[in-house]
This record gives sequence, structure tokens and C-alpha cells, in this order.
Amino acid sequence: MSQAIHPALQLLNRTSLVTQIIIGLLAGIALAVIAPQAALSVGFIGSVFVSALKAVAPVLVFILVMSSIANHQQGQQTHIRPILVMYLIGTFSAALVAVVASFAFPSSLVLSSQAAELTPPGGIGEVLKTLLMNVVDNPVNALLKGNFIGILAWAIGLGFAFRHASASSKQLLGDLSNGVTAIVKLVIRLAPLGIFGLVAATLAESGFDALLGYLHLLMVLVGCMLLVALVVNPALVYWKIRRNPYPLVFTCLRESGITAFFTRSSAANIPVNLQLSQRLGLHEETYSVSIPLGATINMAGAAITITVLTLAAVHTLGIPVDLPTALLLSILASISACGASGVAGGSLLLIPLACSLFGIPNEVAMQIVAIGFIIGIVQDSAETALNSSTDVLFTAAACMAEEQRKG
Repeated sequence: MSQAIHPALQLLNRTSLVTQIIIGLLAGIALAVIAPQAALSVGFIGSVFVSALKAVAPVLVFILVMSSIANHQQGQQTHIRPILVMYLIGTFSAALVAVVASFAFPSSLVLSSQAAELTPPGGIGEVLKTLLMNVVDNPVNALLKGNFIGILAWAIGLGFAFRHASASSKQLLGDLSNGVTAIVKLVIRLAPLGIFGLVAATLAESGFDALLGYLHLLMVLVGCMLLVALVVNPALVYWKIRRNPYPLVFTCLRESGITAFFTRSSAANIPVNLQLSQRLGLHEETYSVSIPLGATINMAGAAITITVLTLAAVHTLGIPVDLPTALLLSILASISACGASGVAGGSLLLIPLACSLFGIPNEVAMQIVAIGFIIGIVQDSAETALNSSTDVLFTAAACMAEEQRKG
């Protein structure tokens, strides 16, 4: 005899996750305005949610990718190559958009003697070296530290090794994948509570007063990211699927971008993107590899941040910039953005590397990094939302294009 479900639970099941997240967002804003101290106290809920996502993401990626490759049937094709092409074109296009916007709406910064106590990479060679060292990292260490490049490398290697294993071993990997996926779904269901805590604590602690002085710079940054999300990315998707791209674009922004905006971590949003890919009916053997890969190399938002902040420093110091140098900056920003996940501090710490193109001393460049951390409340959130939602968008476009070609 089945028990009756409580009306509150029935309402919860009928309400979409996105609607619940919006309710959590509004509740967090209201609490921060009405009772700032109470809002600070609920911040731990958001911290627990982000920690849970970060904890489960490395294990999920490792098991899912390994299982997907091990159980791959001969004759079935994945669509990784066209997705990689879209990742690279998208990141470079974002850097070009940032260059054009920075020339059209130049930003001036107030520089002081204060600099962040952080160490940027010494050059592009160091960025690439860090990436290579992450590839050959100890697998246990990679899982503990959330080194997704290392996790991906070991998962792919073991996946190919297990293709020669017995059927029962492959079945075990499949069962492990299903088990971890079930835990991930449970964690994602807690997103409304997590975002409630994150928003309430962030607004109560920082507010938006610190951002007003950098409003113009923020508008250029966010404007570039919106242009890429709503114009450049749809154009790339249309190029692949040859039909109206906006239903897919808005679905990815709504289902992936919103959670990425508040968690501010592409790695933490990997489980969300994997679940969205499953709901979209995409090719599992493709998205199980392309989504974690995108979280490490598909960095349109990071390319925009590096380019805009670097050119803001250039404009502030009155340094002339010609077209070839601007193009070189776009290429450097794209390559650096792909390596952002391999450098502590992400995209902001790659700004001194880009500034070195114009002979800007490291002391001044690190002041730009410090400004980046001040505006990071909005900049980092918008950057992560663009990066993460684009991962699943390009994956979906490549899978749909392949289905159309076969059909």
C-alpha cells in the first residue's frame, strides 16, 4: 500500500529546478536586504553546496569517462573533433570581440601602489609546462586536488585499457557510473538552497558599493560576454545545425549558465552540464568526454577578461596599440585562457602575461589583477556562466549536426 505524498513534496516535484533556483535567488536577495546578519549566517549553506559539487565532480568525470570509453562499441563514432574546433573558434572569437569593444569603449583605471600578493606565470611556456605537468600528475593527487586535466588523461588511458577487459569488469564500471550519477542528481536537487545561501552571504558581505567605481569596466566585460553568448555562439551553432539556434542557446544559458553564475566554478558545474546533456538526449560517449574537456580548454569568458583588463591598462598608461599587436593579443589571450585551469588564480593571474606584450611592468600588471578581484563578484560569475554553458551548447550542436548528417 503506497503512502500519500505530502502536498508540499508534490508541489516541489511539479516545480522545475530552474524555477526553484530563481525562488532561492530572490529569497537570498530579500534576506540580505532585510537582515544582513542572518544572511551572513546562512552563507554556510552555499559553501556546503559548492563543496559537495566540487567533491563529486572529479569522481564523476573519472568514472564516467573511463566507463564510456571502456564500454564503447566498435563502429560507433564520437564527435569530439568538431567540438574541439568549435571550442577553439569560440575562444578566439571571444578575444576578438573583447579587442573591438575595448577600442570602441576604452576603460581607464585608477592605479595605486597596492598589488595582489600572488605570483603570475612567467610566460606562455610556463603555462604550457604547467598543463603538461597536470597531464602526467598522479591520479590520486589529481582527484584530491581537482586537477581535471590529469583526471581526464588517466580516465581516457584506463578507459582504453579496460576495453580489453571482461564483460563483467565493463559492467562494473557501468554500475559505478550509474551510482555516482545518482549521487550527483541528489546534489543538484539541492541547488536552490545552495544558491539561496551563496547570494544572501555575498550581498550581505560585499554588496555592490565596491563595484560602482568600476562600473564602466564591468559594463564592457559583461557586454562582451553577452555579445558572445547571444550573437557569436548562436552564429557558430547555426553554422553547425543550419536552423534557429536560439532555443538551444537559451536552454543552455537557463539550465547551465544560472547555476554556473552562482557557483563560479566550471569544475563544480560539470555535473550540471552532464545531466543537461543527458536530458537533451545527446550522445553519451561524446558528452562524457567533451564536457570535462570543455571545462579545461573552452574559456571564452577567460579570454574576454584577459583581453579587456589588459587593454584597460594599456589605455590608462597611454600606450599606442596597432592592429597586428591587437591580433597577437587575441591569440595570446586565447592560448592563455585554454591554460587558465592549470594556473592557480585562473584567468586573472594570466593578465600580467598579456600585459608583458606592451612592456607593462609586473608591479603595474598586478594592480590590474587586484582590480580584477574587486570586480570578481560579477566578472567571475559572468565568465563562468559563459564558459560552462558554452561547453554543453557546442557539444549539443555537434551531436545534432551529426544526427542531421546521418538522417
